[in-house]
Amino acid sequence: MPEAYGFTGYGGPETQRFLALPKPVPGPGELLVEVYAAGVNPVDWKVRAGMHRAFLHLDLPAVLGREVAGVVEQLGEGVGEFEVGDPVFGSSARGCGGYARFALLTARQTALKPAALSFTDAAALPVAVGTAYDAVGQLGLLADETLLILGIGGGVGVAAAQIAREAGVSVIGTASAAKREFVESLGATAIAYDRDDFDEQLEKVLPTGVDAVLDLVGADALDGVSALISPECRMLTVAAPETAARFGARSLSRQNSTKTLTELARRVEDGRLDPHVRGVFPFEEAAAALREVESGHPWGKVVLEMRRG
Repeated sequence: MPEAYGFTGYGGPETQRFLALPKPVPGPGELLVEVYAAGVNPVDWKVRAGMHRAFLHLDLPAVLGREVAGVVEQLGEGVGEFEVGDPVFGSSARGCGGYARFALLTARQTALKPAALSFTDAAALPVAVGTAYDAVGQLGLLADETLLILGIGGGVGVAAAQIAREAGVSVIGTASAAKREFVESLGATAIAYDRDDFDEQLEKVLPTGVDAVLDLVGADALDGVSALISPECRMLTVAAPETAARFGARSLSRQNSTKTLTELARRVEDGRLDPHVRGVFPFEEAAAALREVESGHPWGKVVLEMRRG
């Protein structure tokens, strides 16, 4: 039975494989959890590709994955807010390690999982939904303002749309034409980026521009909507720093606290937020799950399931 899935060298998918590694040992401020589910995110393949090497130093081979839901197996020194046997969800310690039977979490970025919240939904919250929550907050959106989400169909965009709509914000999102009904089910207006009349759609839906832009695509996505961007427009982006600077946009940043995770779980419990986990892959199909995300066209959130809770 495979214990972990990761990569042996920086590069493409050919470096990925199942790994036989010893059970991790929690350090100060860490939890060891038996993993029930792990979220799959674009950042995972970017780590494998070496795009984060400047600030994330890993010993290879390394295990992929930044968000986990599971049951506490062991407590590290100084961890007093959790007990062995607690169901929890949170962010992988040391930057990765979630695609595994056992993983380390950082206690201050971990929360108790409510009984009504499934492990697969919980595993979608720390990175994707947490990023959306922080982004909407950082944009300072007010009721009746307009938010344009570039790449609304993925895990972050789906959550950001719901959070913004709850605050009374009008949400417009770019996605493939195939996702139109899905985007509209979120209470957002869809603009198909893969149609020849993309510019005409933008002008029709947003004749006076937008108050804020959340760019989850990066690359040259902001260039494609530059006509809508006024000096007063607030922008957050995943694009490279030079692109962000050219548009006066800020890079996405995370708070990623226990308080935030607890609030997100509460919203899922009471029905205000749906992480839209639409792709659940068994652990043995980790390569296929990551390939789905790396393709850039997932519907909602993709999660690996290690065991059923």
